[in-house]
Amino acid sequence: MKTKAFIFDMDGVIIDSEPIHIRVKRDTFAHFGLHFDEKRFSRYMGRTSRELFGDLLRENGRSDLDLDTVVRYKHERYLAVLRRGEVAPIEGAVELIHRLHAAGLPLALATSSWERVMETVLDRFAIRRFFASAISGSTLPASKPDPAIYRMSAERLGIAPKDCMVLEDTAAGIMAAKRAGMRVIAYRNPNSGVQDLTGADRIVGRMADIRAEDL
Repeated sequence: MKTKAFIFDMDGVIIDSEPIHIRVKRDTFAHFGLHFDEKRFSRYMGRTSRELFGDLLRENGRSDLDLDTVVRYKHERYLAVLRRGEVAPIEGAVELIHRLHAAGLPLALATSSWERVMETVLDRFAIRRFFASAISGSTLPASKPDPAIYRMSAERLGIAPKDCMVLEDTAAGIMAAKRAGMRVIAYRNPNSGVQDLTGADRIVGRMADIRAEDL
């Protein structure tokens, strides 16, 4: 089946952000006095911060804290780290975006990250012009593994879901794309924790392994 559009996740696929996310989440836990078993980090990768902190506030019995306040605290600190240049692109990711765009494939970005973070990444790495659509899961009612973000991306591109290929690094993201009726390439990112990638159509360890002519 010939791919007619390519949709990128962002964290762990375009930028190697997961170690920074974990650091900033730890800072947030400490600031608000929240207990979290760090063995659970991997299950929240690919999902929004609202889900993590929403669960955490309930588990900690912290009805005195406002979810929006906690999430905003985390986002603002992550954004500051990003703007200081402490987050780097995944090796070969920007080059892959260039190659796929040059091959004439419409591109979309579908990320669980906060909208302001998404906008900062698009500008910081000069890749905004390559994407016909960019959607932040923070603007939607539900995050991955809910398929809405991928279905909406296909609609914006004007391409049937079955003709879209998605690049993901987490089990939640793979499930979202599959539920949307798309094919998936999984990028095995060692910083994304233990992730079940078996639901993907293909697994790669390098961005250079993805070639437009093979899609």
